[in-house]
Amino acid sequence: LRSPLTEYLKERGIPYAVASRHCCRLNYGVRGKRYFAIGFPNVAGGYEIRSRYFKGCVPPKDVSLIKPKDTASDVCSVFEGFMDYLSYLTLKQGKPVPDCVVLNSVGNLPGALDVLKGYGHVCCFLDNDDAGRKTTEEIRRRCGSVTDKAVHYLPHKDLNEFLQHRLKKAEEPCAELKQGSG
Repeated sequence: LRSPLTEYLKERGIPYAVASRHCCRLNYGVRGKRYFAIGFPNVAGGYEIRSRYFKGCVPPKDVSLIKPKDTASDVCSVFEGFMDYLSYLTLKQGKPVPDCVVLNSVGNLPGALDVLKGYGHVCCFLDNDDAGRKTTEEIRRRCGSVTDKAVHYLPHKDLNEFLQHRLKKAEEPCAELKQGSG
């Protein structure tokens, strides 16, 4: 059964099985009209919401902290948005991941710094733009041991764009084979 939200996730390269462990469907209304979107919870009880047509939040806006159960981690990975976090999980293919902070906006960095300072090492998976680089540098100034992982998905803007490119590239040989078999 295909829904607009599962189609949207597929377009972004995110398997439903990955998204369903961390997200929910949110129904909301604006000016008397009903909508639905993918919701990703934050630590303050708000949600980041996304659909093909809308990007926003249900306040309060804050960071999201994901700590795998029954593990203690000295490493924390930081993401700008939840689609990049879901992309990371998709690329890890079920392998263990450290604790993760999703900023849900680089503007939320001040609230995340106290959390990040508690880790021995921070891996930044932020956007390849000025805001992402400045945020990585600020984390490096405040937290010490930091690795900038954004270089691994250059020239792409972010981890989700890299994932989409990789999936599209993997499908190309199959399309060529189908065309040549006729």
